[in-house]
Amino acid sequence: MLMLLRSVLIMEFFIVGFALLVAKDLSTTSGLYFGIFIALLAFLSSGLLKYRVGWVLGWLTQILLIAYGFFIPTMFILGSLFLGLWVVAIILGRKGEAAKAAHLAKGQGQDSQS
Repeated sequence: MLMLLRSVLIMEFFIVGFALLVAKDLSTTSGLYFGIFIALLAFLSSGLLKYRVGWVLGWLTQILLIAYGFFIPTMFILGSLFLGLWVVAIILGRKGEAAKAAHLAKGQGQDSQS
């Protein structure tokens, strides 16, 4: 699951990096600084996903990515798509971990019977 979540966050890092190319042409610099903050937050949270703070920062990144749409309207759409990817990564990751645990438990049960 962590690999899926890290992949989403690193993709967001790159997407925000490309959005910064658009933000540099804005009349105010606040959109540029906000985008830099989101990119750094995505990168930082991808490394901290082993800990609870990484999960909190990951969710915060999703919210801020959608909010970045107030500076670059396309980010409303992209932020929503990445929020969907984030949720799907969590759901599929949990299912995969449950299937792996069941497979390991089944394998250990067969070893003890023989």
